[in-house]
Amino acid sequence: MGLKLTYMDGQTPLDPEQLNGLKIKTIHSQQQLNEFEQTNINEALKWLNAKSKLKIVISEEFIIQLHKRMFGMVWKWAGQFRRVETNIGIDWTKIAIELKLLVDDTNFWVEHQSYMPEEIAIRFKHRLVSIHCFPNGNGRHSRIMADLIVLQVFGLNKFSWGQYSLVENSEQRKLYLYALKQADNGNFSELMKFARS
Repeated sequence: MGLKLTYMDGQTPLDPEQLNGLKIKTIHSQQQLNEFEQTNINEALKWLNAKSKLKIVISEEFIIQLHKRMFGMVWKWAGQFRRVETNIGIDWTKIAIELKLLVDDTNFWVEHQSYMPEEIAIRFKHRLVSIHCFPNGNGRHSRIMADLIVLQVFGLNKFSWGQYSLVENSEQRKLYLYALKQADNGNFSELMKFARS
């Protein structure tokens, strides 16, 4: 009996090779997977909290390290760029280049105060999830990265992201996906509003 996953709108299906990267072979349902991933994410958050002030948050190395910390207990490919085309994201061969451009752009925005602090974090989050660096977990990863930017770079409170889990089908998830689609069209106000709701 293998792992049976159901995918909601806005989620990236895993291919058979990626599914083979599951480290915990006793997981057989979406609910079990969500629980194990959340436990792993909680461990990553403890690791982050233990580092009161991170030196470099906006770097390719840190982005990769954080994904590995968030999902490395569950998936063998945690912290590795995807190597297949997906329903969301850019051509996988361009991930490293686009991630470097995002890091460079974001550091420029911070240095030159190109946008308000929260908008910098939201623009970063949106572009990171649009690149879709990893086989899975990109939404959760990009939200934590945005939290780290407002917290560590600007000294502001973390975002609330609707105050509910966004991995389950809910009204909050629909609002989040709507806000992402608005950001795809260059309107970041809905995503900024949702982030603080």
